[in-house]
Amino acid sequence: MSHACHKHFEQPKEFKFSAENMKHIEQFIAKYPKGKQQSAIMPLLDLAQRQHDNWIPEAAMEEIARILDVPRIRVFEVATFYTMYNLAPRGKHHLQFCTTTPCWLRGSAEVVSACEKHLGIKLGETTEDGMFTITDVECLGACVNAPVVQRNGDEYYEDLTPENVVKVLDDLKAGKTLEHGSKDGRNKSMSAAGTTTLVEQAGKAGIPVATDAAKGKK
Repeated sequence: MSHACHKHFEQPKEFKFSAENMKHIEQFIAKYPKGKQQSAIMPLLDLAQRQHDNWIPEAAMEEIARILDVPRIRVFEVATFYTMYNLAPRGKHHLQFCTTTPCWLRGSAEVVSACEKHLGIKLGETTEDGMFTITDVECLGACVNAPVVQRNGDEYYEDLTPENVVKVLDDLKAGKTLEHGSKDGRNKSMSAAGTTTLVEQAGKAGIPVATDAAKGKK
């Protein structure tokens, strides 16, 4: 479920989509058959979050319900289910750390601990300067490059360590543009051993490959 905010905050009384976003909304709704516009709830929630400083106020959910002509509860139940939707103010950089099994086995607990120590906050909290919010989430789907953190729902930083995650934090605070992906120089999801093939790896492990087995039968 979406993470709750630990501090009181003001809810805006009304919310209106920008003219540009209204054009996007028309395009989203047009993708679905008449009477099935409820299917556009998720992309509209995403638009609202991007327009409203990375969080979705109740007024925005009510506006989405009005636009799609669906009960408000239909919008609220989607928004409260997914951790990618923020229902309370977040820092400029919302870092969501995967802490499920693959990332945990690769050291995510130590990465989170280093982050908490460096920022002086715990999971679910925001720094006093409003720069960072850190939360934990379920699998982000990048297990091959674990441990992984997602920033603001778009950017993945992978192959994290207690050392390089601190550099990520410092670079973000300094306003630097970070390259997405692995932080240890790996090219996308390439093997940690470098550019290899299954045949090469099998040979190093002494496992016969198909061609060798075929030769043995002759």
